[in-house]
Amino acid sequence: MEKHLNSILEHNRSFVENKEYESYLTGRFPEKKLVIITCMDTRLVELLPKAMNFKNGDVKIIKNAGAIISQPFGSVMRSVMVALYELHAEEVIVVGHYECGMASLNADDMIQHMRDRGISDEVLSTLENSGIRLSKWLRGFDNITDGVKNTVSLIKNHPLLPPKVPVHGMVIDPNTGALDLVVEGYENE
Repeated sequence: MEKHLNSILEHNRSFVENKEYESYLTGRFPEKKLVIITCMDTRLVELLPKAMNFKNGDVKIIKNAGAIISQPFGSVMRSVMVALYELHAEEVIVVGHYECGMASLNADDMIQHMRDRGISDEVLSTLENSGIRLSKWLRGFDNITDGVKNTVSLIKNHPLLPPKVPVHGMVIDPNTGALDLVVEGYENE
């Protein structure tokens, strides 16, 4: 396994000493008053902000596997609420992407990978016997457009969502940055 920590720390010392951070200085509130939920896919790290015309300080970006909110009161939804209530965001955009690994995620294969990397059958059995259905928890989605629509719906129907907050859904092409609008959130205002 390649170890990256020392090279990161070395680069960081130089970054700080040379004041390279100055071009990134901004406030903690999103200038464009948006919160984005998107996938953690490596192809989107720089592509998504460029394709959507965002720079540092413009938006709050929440990343997870598949841009899916599966728990209405989990940490991703809490982050959305913090952005809306405390950090002055006024709109939400869910951005999934084509060729998403969550579309092809096979829970049984992943559980086997866990075994292969040292998670015991005893641990897996204990979780199952405690009511944690790993095959459900690890499930992805069949279609990215439906995945985005489901997440938009979960947010839009959340009992703590401020009234009239637009919630949009898009799918980005991870190769070109082209955006397809799936849900236009202004229609329900």
